[in-house]
Amino acid sequence: MRVPGISILASVVGFGLLGLTGCGGCSQQAGPPKFEAPPVRVTCTTTIVADAVKRVGGDRVQIETLMGAGVDPHKYISGSGDRKKLDNAHLVFFNGLHLEGKMADLFEKNHDRWRAHAVTGTIDHAKLRSASVDGGEHDPHVWFDVQLWKSAVEVVRDSLAQLDPAGAEQYRANAAAYLAELDALDKEIRVMLDSVSKEKRVLVTSHDAFGYFGRAYGYEVIGLQGVSTASELGTPRRDELANIIGGKRIPAVFTETSVPDDGLKGVLDDVRSKYKHEVKLVGGDDALYSDALGEPGSPGATYPGMIRHNVDVIVAALSK
Repeated sequence: MRVPGISILASVVGFGLLGLTGCGGCSQQAGPPKFEAPPVRVTCTTTIVADAVKRVGGDRVQIETLMGAGVDPHKYISGSGDRKKLDNAHLVFFNGLHLEGKMADLFEKNHDRWRAHAVTGTIDHAKLRSASVDGGEHDPHVWFDVQLWKSAVEVVRDSLAQLDPAGAEQYRANAAAYLAELDALDKEIRVMLDSVSKEKRVLVTSHDAFGYFGRAYGYEVIGLQGVSTASELGTPRRDELANIIGGKRIPAVFTETSVPDDGLKGVLDDVRSKYKHEVKLVGGDDALYSDALGEPGSPGATYPGMIRHNVDVIVAALSK
């Protein structure tokens, strides 16, 4: 479900601010800075990607992030400082699968300039969900399947070790410990999610970011908007969702920290009017983290924290 609009426009505007056209010879800088000694300067597009780099790189990396906490990457507009962050980096990591829209094309075409790596680049396409989003063919929200996100950690490990062989042993040790932690996290949340009765495992959210989550953990997922928040919300979709919520007597729907909740509120007004059914709008401190981590100190400040917060909120709301 892709509608040409804000997301692509944001990326085009971003190109103008970066002063880039996608051709290798159009700028003064021919390639990334030479790496000689730590710290490895790394620029990441999203907070979720940056968190993986931090866990693997440890004290050998220095991280800059283009998109801060709570920022929707589908609608991100590059700022004038982004070019400096990219040009100063020894390595660039981005999610890929067109989460970053046209910016991903820029990275892929200029890999030699920035040593840019898509952390989803090694995932077998047979394991990806189909979705037309910002020119891409797959759903980019792979981090909601913890087992799939392990592939991102491995890409970070291998890329850092290749650039900085002296730190390879540390990167491998950090990655091994983190991968084991993710295995434990996956088992932990499966137990929690299985505690919800099967007929109540319906997750209604602001946009279709939780498809991998639903597939991995046995939940039906329904998003008000499509995979990209730039997709337009029409009256037929709003009516369809109201009928699903009212017909199934779904007890709660979930807002997201990086997406406005106006659309969901409108749907719930329709449900109350047509079905006389009260639905809890889960938001505020309980809003789900979707496309970005939370602020430092918040429950979603790290990837494991984000996953645990979301699962706690989902289980509590759907078990009532």
